[in-house]
Amino acid sequence: MREPRLGDDIDDFCVRCKRVMNHAIVSVINGEAAKVRCRTCHSDHDFRHEQAPPPKVDPRKAALFSEVLKKVNPDGGGTEEAPAAVETEDGAGGEAAEAAAPAPPAKAKPKGRAKKS
Repeated sequence: MREPRLGDDIDDFCVRCKRVMNHAIVSVINGEAAKVRCRTCHSDHDFRHEQAPPPKVDPRKAALFSEVLKKVNPDGGGTEEAPAAVETEDGAGGEAAEAAAPAPPAKAKPKGRAKKS
């Protein structure tokens, strides 16, 4: 394959669009694209070889999650899954189900004239 030149079209992961998009080569170093410009949003960034960046992990969220798991299963150390909520005879879930999924708000009736049949 030939060497890339300035202005050539190339596919790459766009950091602004968060997708693999069509880019134009802006700079070339040692026969490889170094910087590219997205043809959709016109943002310039380093050539990423169509690889998305790794997801960001918030250490505070991970610590809070493990703390909750320790409270649910104290002898498990927080590394195993939480036990599923047990359903009672009347079809309602236990305390864990109520805490995990709050009840949806009641829908208000629209104001205005009612349709006549």
